[in-house]
Amino acid sequence: MIIDKRVPTLADAVQGISDGAVVAISGFGEAGNPTELVHALVEQGASDLTVVNNNAGTGQLGLAKLLAAGQVSKVICSFPRSAKSVVFQDLYKAGKIELEVVPQGTLAERLRASGAGIGGFFTPTSASTPLAEGKETRVIDGKDHVLELPIRADVALIKADKADPWGNLTYRKAARNFAPNMAMAAALTIVQARVIVGLGDIDPEQVVTPSIFVDRIVEVSDPVSEAAALLEQANA
Repeated sequence: MIIDKRVPTLADAVQGISDGAVVAISGFGEAGNPTELVHALVEQGASDLTVVNNNAGTGQLGLAKLLAAGQVSKVICSFPRSAKSVVFQDLYKAGKIELEVVPQGTLAERLRASGAGIGGFFTPTSASTPLAEGKETRVIDGKDHVLELPIRADVALIKADKADPWGNLTYRKAARNFAPNMAMAAALTIVQARVIVGLGDIDPEQVVTPSIFVDRIVEVSDPVSEAAALLEQANA
């Protein structure tokens, strides 16, 4: 049986995301952000979301726009104060949003652990720091380690370069970042792809995220460049 996972519109792609959902959103700085999917989620209106991301949004696009719309109650990220990030800081200072800071490697591994069915792992990262407060610790090889638990997402919004109708994905260079782990960690994975190619047009050896981890695909052939938008805004 052939399962065609293509949907015609961005609105169709984000349909059914519920209030209170944990939403993992790919991206590393300005690479790999599924900006159009995030904007579709703004239009869809789901609220009280917990967002998992590398940072907390930049400028006024993408995640920053979702935050500004008041739809996010908590952010789990590594860099809440990244360059040109203003929306999150204002919300946090006003007490309108919760923050959980996770070291970047730990964030990636917590997502991977979820997809791999691992119940948790010990890491020396963050040991003896405020980030370890309230967590189980253990001495391994003479060094303090902290127990970190998986991050399980209800939804992952990710950006791919190529997809086929079944949902096999490739990425463009650094735009890959957290996307494969997020796809594995989520109950529902939604993908915006630059191009959807025919079955067999992606060499199986080049597939990064297999179709089993993908549920919906929408083609966005000319995605917005957040970097270009920020530059334009700065020069305005």
